[in-house]
Amino acid sequence: MNRKRRQNALGRAEHRTRNGARAAILEAVRRARPRAAPLPLVAGVQDTAGDAELVARFMASAQAASATVRMVEAGSVEAAVREAFPGAASIASATPAWSFEQANPADEASALARLDVLVCPGAFGVAENGAVWLAESGMGSRAAPFLAQHLVLALDRSAIVPDMHAACDRLKTFGEGYGAFVAGPSKTADIEQTLVIGAHGPRSLTVLLT
Repeated sequence: MNRKRRQNALGRAEHRTRNGARAAILEAVRRARPRAAPLPLVAGVQDTAGDAELVARFMASAQAASATVRMVEAGSVEAAVREAFPGAASIASATPAWSFEQANPADEASALARLDVLVCPGAFGVAENGAVWLAESGMGSRAAPFLAQHLVLALDRSAIVPDMHAACDRLKTFGEGYGAFVAGPSKTADIEQTLVIGAHGPRSLTVLLT
């Protein structure tokens, strides 16, 4: 019994020591915590879409994200796509606005992955980060923009908003249940610190500003 009492006493002492160490660590973390800072005020959403400065900012942000941005006439999207991808064996579109092959929502993923170029209409762009909102109705298939080898987004330059505050305000008017902000081709350097383009999506993103 004496041995068991000693073991119990040692166990209780070890438990108190662990609790004391834990409390000391947590107290040190609390003391080192920086003071709380108030969130910045957002003085309303100023949607100045179409401004020439916004277009320039959008182009700079998109190019910084490794996207290719070109200014084209509204009626020359098809010609610009064929010029940019002269060797493409298959070019599809999610909308009948262009005479490309129509992307079929029922296509299997393997068929979409063999698609060289997918052309989609962008709903609006964000100058802050170069992203384009791609609504589900412009995709043809939810998987298509992520499985095609190259993605082209045609975007009306008058539909560029300054930042994500204005972008979220724009989203309130969309009645679709799905969409995505698309910016630049996918990139990863997880493997041997070697940059790989298109590891998780298209190998390139081209934005045609009309």
